[in-house]
Amino acid sequence: MGADYIDYIVADRLVIPEREREFYSEKIVYLPNSFMAGDSKRKISARLPRRSEYNLPETGFVFCAFNNSYKITPRAFDIWMRLLRSVEGSVLWLSKASETAIRNLKREAQNRGVDPGRLVFAERVPLNEDHLARHQLADLFLDTLTYNAHATSSDALWAGLPVLTCLGGTFAGRVAASLLNAIGLSELITATPEAYEQKAIDLAMYPEKLTAIRQRLAASRSTKPLFDTKLFTGDIEAAYIAMVDRHQAGLAPDHIVVLQ
Repeated sequence: MGADYIDYIVADRLVIPEREREFYSEKIVYLPNSFMAGDSKRKISARLPRRSEYNLPETGFVFCAFNNSYKITPRAFDIWMRLLRSVEGSVLWLSKASETAIRNLKREAQNRGVDPGRLVFAERVPLNEDHLARHQLADLFLDTLTYNAHATSSDALWAGLPVLTCLGGTFAGRVAASLLNAIGLSELITATPEAYEQKAIDLAMYPEKLTAIRQRLAASRSTKPLFDTKLFTGDIEAAYIAMVDRHQAGLAPDHIVVLQ
């Protein structure tokens, strides 16, 4: 933030590698897993909706990207449109934005040789548990590049929807990787846009690979650190205690590593 009154930033070694400490005015507090808290008590509606309720095709691969539209860059959109052209019968399920954004996205799809009708826009629903449940209608969540999905990635993973990301060069571009690492799905973290695109095609073309990942994700929700709220609470409390101990001892803020 560049502010002399902010002493620390809470992170993990994926979102802020040690080699990038110099770019932060704050001292880094490294948590052992993901920096992002996960709530293990969030409810998911028991009723699984039908695809037709959300204007999705009954058959065909559903790529999902529920990020805000302002995170969709031309580079990411180029990749997504190539995916639609490569995977016959597939659609891209997006969060409904302003009419201007929808019009622009449809126009850009057309410009890239994709029928705008293959972009499906999800209306907001009143209950969050229903929103989480409808994630199960999608096959793969495509993360936005440059600025990742944050809570939106967490929503997808909690609902059992695999998230594919590409490791970015900034904190905001590495958040989904942090979440995937903490839930044991590091194979969904790609290093380049080209690898991201190829991985998406591979998972769409070979459903048995995606099924195996979904099964692991379902098991990992209760066994891996990402949604272990009690574990996260202990880690963040240990961080706060370390900060206060330094202050009470008259020591300046310094980097802190919380051990598991």
